[in-house]
Amino acid sequence: MTRKVAILDLYAFPLEVPLEDAALLNDLKKRVKEQHRQWLSIEASKGEDWYVDRFARNTPFLDTFAAYAKSKQLKGMIRKGIPPALRPKVWLASSGAAKKRSTAPRSYYNDLIEAVENRVTPATRQIDQDLPRTFPTHPWLDSKEGQQSLRRILVAYSFRDSRVGYCQGMNFITALLLLVMRSEEDAFWMLAVLLEDVLHSDTYSDNLYGCHIEQRVFKDLMRQRSPRLAAHFHDIGFDVSLVTTEWFLCLFSKSLPSETTMRIWDVLFNEGASIIFTVALSLFQTREDHLLCARNVGEALRILHDATPRLYNPDTVLKAAFEGLGMMTSYTIAKHREKQGVVVAAELQQKLRQSTTTCDIGSRLCGATVL
Repeated sequence: MTRKVAILDLYAFPLEVPLEDAALLNDLKKRVKEQHRQWLSIEASKGEDWYVDRFARNTPFLDTFAAYAKSKQLKGMIRKGIPPALRPKVWLASSGAAKKRSTAPRSYYNDLIEAVENRVTPATRQIDQDLPRTFPTHPWLDSKEGQQSLRRILVAYSFRDSRVGYCQGMNFITALLLLVMRSEEDAFWMLAVLLEDVLHSDTYSDNLYGCHIEQRVFKDLMRQRSPRLAAHFHDIGFDVSLVTTEWFLCLFSKSLPSETTMRIWDVLFNEGASIIFTVALSLFQTREDHLLCARNVGEALRILHDATPRLYNPDTVLKAAFEGLGMMTSYTIAKHREKQGVVVAAELQQKLRQSTTTCDIGSRLCGATVL
């Protein structure tokens, strides 16, 4: 029997892992410390917060950062990982969350929290059901304080955008944002920019329109980039959305270790949603030999579910994604979305018509006179 040891990861998630995984996690902590030293060394030579406001001493830094973040040096550094201590301010700037917050009244979040207090909606009821299921092993997130903080953000956002309201998956994303940002209001604005600007619009709408599009785009890309796998999955009746829907809705937060997820988010907030497709395809490709041997859906699911929780080395995951596939461009993703958006809209409209027809028939039957 494999001996396991208890260990905390970088974000205080308690884990019980084999010795070789514990060694990986300890090595990761050392590399993160070295990474931090490298960022501080650059700060020493270029000035504190050089990556935020180097060109903005007399102008709003948020506008200039968007252009500067595309520079080769900073892009490369972000791909190699932002030290956890610096993630809050780098994410706020690179994602556009700080700029979004600057356009709202200073008291916006607190006013919103106060305005929605004690209001009950279908969204708030679902949030209350999901809170205890959101990373229950994490000591702070499972505490009264942690759950209250998470609830305030989710409820506030459900009223900010009532069209989205609340969708399962948002709770896991927001929980990790809280752990990273260490500020409730900062986490709220990161959630806002993520849903409104970074991801496909309508990803979390009530009919999951955007999510359906992303799943179709992913299947298109798999047929192009991994035709053998796509053909094999077709033969065994395996629909990849059984796995990838959760990956996309939770942004890997339920599937990958915390720091591996955060490293993907580092790129997500700087370069956009194409990293989700790149990593997702890479996770399939790196297990292609095993997946091609899967004889049925259950075996394919087991191969993927057994592998992803142990991907503790984010460098390995991102190297496989960038070198094996290359970063897919936003233009490529946009073209696929445009094509699939038409198909998904037609499908949803057809379902709506069928539902309406069924309801009409039911109403006529209910209203019929029984002889």
